[in-house]
Amino acid sequence: MKIGAQLYTVREYAKTLDDFEQTLKRVAEIGYKYVQVSGVCDYTPEWLKEKLDEYGLKCVLTHCKPATRILDDPKQLCKDHDVFGCDCIGLGSMPRLWNHNEFTNDDVVEKFIEEYLPVMQIFKDNGKYMMYHNHGEEFDKLSNGNYMWDELANRIPADLMGFTLDTYWIQFGGKNPITEIKKLAGRLPCVHFKDYRIVRGADPKVQFAPVGSGNLDWDGIIAACEESGVKYALVEQDNCFGADPFECLRSSFEFMKSKGLEVE
Repeated sequence: MKIGAQLYTVREYAKTLDDFEQTLKRVAEIGYKYVQVSGVCDYTPEWLKEKLDEYGLKCVLTHCKPATRILDDPKQLCKDHDVFGCDCIGLGSMPRLWNHNEFTNDDVVEKFIEEYLPVMQIFKDNGKYMMYHNHGEEFDKLSNGNYMWDELANRIPADLMGFTLDTYWIQFGGKNPITEIKKLAGRLPCVHFKDYRIVRGADPKVQFAPVGSGNLDWDGIIAACEESGVKYALVEQDNCFGADPFECLRSSFEFMKSKGLEVE
């Protein structure tokens, strides 16, 4: 399993092409060889290929921008990913998932499967794999008593959609990341490594944290990922709470390297 960086962590430093290039350079200088491109400024596939090659990086996953491109022009999206050599095209969440007052959980899942299943087949026919990224909401229940997360896994064939499992959000949703990783073995080419830190006090809360500095069982998570065929462990930290996000990426990188994960 190889170490990678989810660039959403440093999105505030990638709002222009010049800044994005410098961000790629700084991520490479930390030691990362693999990245997920997400939350950054607009770019052409040719530009991205040039800069990835220049800094010795490989993009292994994207969250395309805007997300509606997945439905609007999936064949061209596949061609764009061919340019910079990326086989996994990700979706950050289900449309309508956040509109709790407008759509029921059942509506959200049914509409997602209806709209995206044909696109998943187009991706497969063009050598790509659709990846779905979870938050905590996917552990809401449907009217049949199933979790939304399990419903997606049960009803969508593994050869059409994988999961970018997010360790923090699995824990936040009340589930065990190790159990969920094992349950989805074979359809997890990429996993988001994100730690879960408890902030003590009169009003306890949880925070995102660099990998290894929170409360998650990383020995168990790493072992489960290795057993389940995960190829890339992508570091992500949604909020660094005032710390330098590049230093957070560095801390996570060093911790994961110390645990035996591969750099190249």
